[in-house]
Amino acid sequence: PMPRNMVALYLPGGGGRMSEFLGAVYPWLKAVHIISVISWMAGMLYLPRLFVYHCTAEPGSALSETLKVMESRLQRVIMTPAMAVSWLFGLLLLASPMIDISEHWLQVKLVLVIAMSVIHETMARWRRDFAADVNQRSQRFYRIANEVPTLLMIGIVILVITKPF
Repeated sequence: PMPRNMVALYLPGGGGRMSEFLGAVYPWLKAVHIISVISWMAGMLYLPRLFVYHCTAEPGSALSETLKVMESRLQRVIMTPAMAVSWLFGLLLLASPMIDISEHWLQVKLVLVIAMSVIHETMARWRRDFAADVNQRSQRFYRIANEVPTLLMIGIVILVITKPF
């Protein structure tokens, strides 16, 4: 039979004390995970909106330079740390005895979270393009791109709440 959690997969004896510890602190792990995901999503939904505004700014203008600072700080100070904490605490949750990695809804959720991480890195590349004044994409592109994290988030929340399969 497949082990129920990640600790059992990778630690001799099924995890023992580590598994017990993670089970005991499970509510706290979940709380920090949810808080960090909310912070990450706030940035993921706001950064493309800044890109829409940035498209209208003349390169080198005061507005363009202000948006560069806002975009950089949003990514460096909020989004990337929040993504890292989301992943760290998500992996700790996976290692807890409360989570069964063999559940298909969870496997699909992980695929969607990986897709969200790829979108995060893609937005970082777009931000670097704006920083270098070489953006070639339109406002419309960024308006559409703004919907991708929303759709992924909706899928993730539905999977976590309903556990449909």
